[in-house]
Amino acid sequence: MVDRIKHDAPVLVIGLGRFGAACAGELDRLDREVLAIDEDMGLVQKWSERITHTVQADARNLEALKQIGAADFSIAVVAVGSSIEASVLITANLVDLKVPQIWAKAVSQSHGKILTRVGANHVIYPEAEAGERVAHLVSGRMLDFIQFDDDFVLVKMYPPKPIRGLNLTESGVRTKHRITVVGVKSPGKPFTYATADTVVSNHDLIIVSGTSADIERFAALGS
Repeated sequence: MVDRIKHDAPVLVIGLGRFGAACAGELDRLDREVLAIDEDMGLVQKWSERITHTVQADARNLEALKQIGAADFSIAVVAVGSSIEASVLITANLVDLKVPQIWAKAVSQSHGKILTRVGANHVIYPEAEAGERVAHLVSGRMLDFIQFDDDFVLVKMYPPKPIRGLNLTESGVRTKHRITVVGVKSPGKPFTYATADTVVSNHDLIIVSGTSADIERFAALGS
C-alpha cells in the first residue's frame, strides 16, 4: 500500500517562468515549504526575495537533481514549457528518482501524452484552460467560471432578470433551467448558502452550478 502524501509536504518547483513563479510564490504564501529551481541565474535571483528557497540548477541533469535533494521530495511541479524536450527529460529524471507525485505543464495535447507516458501523474494545460475560461467570460454575463472534468461548472454571476424578486422554488431555477444556485452574496454581506426560500435581488451575486451548456443558457436569459 502506497503511503498517502501529506497535504503540507514540501514541493519542488522546476522552472521559474510565469507559471512556475506563480505556482511557487502561491505555495510560499500558503506556508508550504518550496524549493524552486531554474537553470537561469537571473530568474533565480529575481524570485529569491519572494520565494524562500531558490537554487540555480539544470534539472535536465540527473546528477544536478540528486545534488539538490530532489529524491527527498514527494511532490514536484515541472513548470518548464518553452522546451518540450527539456520538460520530458526533467519529468523522466523525476520518475527515475522515484518522486511519487509529478505535476507537469504541457503546451499541447501531444506534449501532454508524452509526459503521461514518461510518468507524470498530473498534466496541466494552463494556456488552453485559461483560453477556454476567457471564452465564457467575454460575454460579460459571468464574473468567474470554473470547469471540472465531467462538464460540471461553477460560475459567479449576477442573477438573470427572470429569477429576481422570487424565491428559488418559485423561479423554477432547477426545474426550468436545470441549474443549482449554491450561494448568494448581497452587498456588504458575506456569501450565504442558498435555500429554497432564498430570494435574489438586482444587486446580489450568485454562485451557480450545472453543465456548461445549461449555465450558458441560464446566463443568456438577460439582465
